[in-house]
Amino acid sequence: MARVLPPLTALPGFDAAARHLSFTKAAAELNLTHGAISRAIRNIEERLGIKLFERGTRSVSLTPAGAAYAAEIGAALDRMSAATIVATAPRSAGVLNISTSDAFAGRWLVPRFHRFHRAHRDIDVRISTSGHLADFVRDGIDIAIRYGGGEYEGVVSEFLSEVEVFPVCSPELLKGDHPLKQPSDLKYHTLIHDGFPIDWALWLQRAGVTDVNPSKGVSFESGSHASEAAVHGEGVLLGRSALISDDLASGKLVRPFHHKMLATSKYYIVYLPGALRQRKVRAFRDWLVEEMAADRKREEE
Repeated sequence: MARVLPPLTALPGFDAAARHLSFTKAAAELNLTHGAISRAIRNIEERLGIKLFERGTRSVSLTPAGAAYAAEIGAALDRMSAATIVATAPRSAGVLNISTSDAFAGRWLVPRFHRFHRAHRDIDVRISTSGHLADFVRDGIDIAIRYGGGEYEGVVSEFLSEVEVFPVCSPELLKGDHPLKQPSDLKYHTLIHDGFPIDWALWLQRAGVTDVNPSKGVSFESGSHASEAAVHGEGVLLGRSALISDDLASGKLVRPFHHKMLATSKYYIVYLPGALRQRKVRAFRDWLVEEMAADRKREEE
């Protein structure tokens, strides 16, 4: 069946005008004239037989039909851009661009990364850390590790790991005048906060502790910095399993209590559709899965 298509060369102009609600700004973005944008949109309207914009003296707005069409065309152009990136990626197959959080990079990825590099010396790696979701197309990201619900528009999302949350501290805090033996002993110690959704107030409530002030202590924006503070005996942290597994294995951190909570969000491996056709992306994804499985096996032993 033949496809029913609009004038394809006019679509970028329509998309830009719909996003900016301005023919002038659309023209500036695409390095075209205001007249070229206006003609492109008129061409589409004539072909489709519908009105896409309401044109005012100094402004434009989308009609209901135009708004619905703009949403679909914008998504289609994004998919075409992503497909083009994947198709042309072999030209730069030696560089793998990874996006993740600062905490996950510092506490989990970097300490293990020598094993990936040793097995794939022909792949150069660029790691980008940010508290915001990376735009795969705009930022040139090949693969990401994200913590969340796993539903991300326009990309493939694979489950990597659940996250358990429990108190951890330096072994030194199990000694002294007020050793940590039971949750109520936390009132004698500094609580370390890192902005994680499961906070001390929630954990203490679930543990049945009522005589500890959940807001006291020291706060860090970075989960990595919070973990370092716990390692150095500065207080007790609500540790996230993936971020403190190495410190637990080495004995730098210990679990003073057995009570734990399971976070509703999880870690996911995220990439563009078709990205696994690139050897560098597939190799890193497979390595992530193997490393996380090894961590789980070690924890169960």
